[in-house]
This record gives sequence, C-alpha cells and structure tokens, in this order.
Amino acid sequence: MAFREPIPAIWDAARFLDAAVSAYQNGHRALAVELIEAAKIPEVGQWGYSIWGAKSPYFQLEKRPRNESGFDARVKQRMPTLEQKRLLHRRDGYQCRFCGIPVIRAEVRKKFCLAFPELQIWGATNETQHVAFQTMWAQYDHVIPHSAGGQNDLNNLVVACGPCNFGRMDYTLEEVSLVDPREREPVRSAWDGLERFLAIT
Repeated sequence: MAFREPIPAIWDAARFLDAAVSAYQNGHRALAVELIEAAKIPEVGQWGYSIWGAKSPYFQLEKRPRNESGFDARVKQRMPTLEQKRLLHRRDGYQCRFCGIPVIRAEVRKKFCLAFPELQIWGATNETQHVAFQTMWAQYDHVIPHSAGGQNDLNNLVVACGPCNFGRMDYTLEEVSLVDPREREPVRSAWDGLERFLAIT
C-alpha cells in the first residue's frame, strides 16, 4: 500500500507529456508547447502536495526504537550511480514502486527546460515548478533507510516518485505503515519515462 491511491489525472498528465515528445519529434514544436501546458493539471499538484512531508494528512508516524549496534561500521549514504539507476529502471520500469505512478528522470526534465526555455518547467519554488514534472520526479529510495542501517546495493533501492519518497522521509516502512514495495511485482506498461526525448537533437 502507498500513502494514497493515485488519481487518474496523473496518467492524463503523463499522456499529454508523452504526446508532447511525439509532437516535438515530428517537428510540431507549437503543439508540443500546448501539450506541456495542458499537463499542468492542478489536481496532480494537489495530489502530490497532499503526501509530501510530515504535515500530510496521509502521514501517520509510529516511532519505533532502532537497533543502534554496529552503526559505526555502516557504509556512507550515497545516491546510486548512473549505471545503478539504469539497472533500477530496467528492473522497476519508470514507475513508482510504492504507488505505481509514472516517473521522469531529472535528466529528461532538464532537457525539457533547455528545449522549452519560455515555459516555466522547473523553478526554485513549488509555485514555479510544473506540477506534472514535480509529482512524477523520479527518486531512488532506500527501502531500509540509511539511518536504520540500510545499504546502498540494488536490493535495498527502488524507484519512487517524489511525493512517496519525500513523504516517507527517513522513516522505516513500519514507522509510516507502508508495505515493503519489493513484495509486489513492478508495474509494467508502455511508459518509457520520456527517455526518447534525450535522443532528439
């Protein structure tokens, strides 16, 4: 189970962005701009914000004692390498292992920013970030948090969306009443994370 069931508008936003990539590939830049703007569905942002952080009504914390023995020997926390990210997406697809929504890597989002500088896609505040890109922001979550002794290997990492990752913060699954996402098969679909956009020159 995730913090909150996804809403259909998230997939509507994903379809708009997917169609924008296809339009851009076919030389229809103006149509791509319209589709990117159409993906700014307010309900998508509201869904993401409702999960994000300790003030979320969906965040239920039950702090539990942690075993601190051996923590001096734990590995340094780090983000996965590019190769590890590639392997994670091959295993998990471009969908959140917690809630199942489509995700988009930051590298793809940056290409959108460069290709469409006139659009407000990724600013410094929530208000200046495109709600679909923000909600579908690909993250790499340590299932067992580093603070609880979790390792950096692929068995302890899953692809997650921004809201699920930042909504959970650094708590264990048990502390926030989440089911281990590794117990469910990854969602399989035709969604490619808009990766083909990176190949467009």
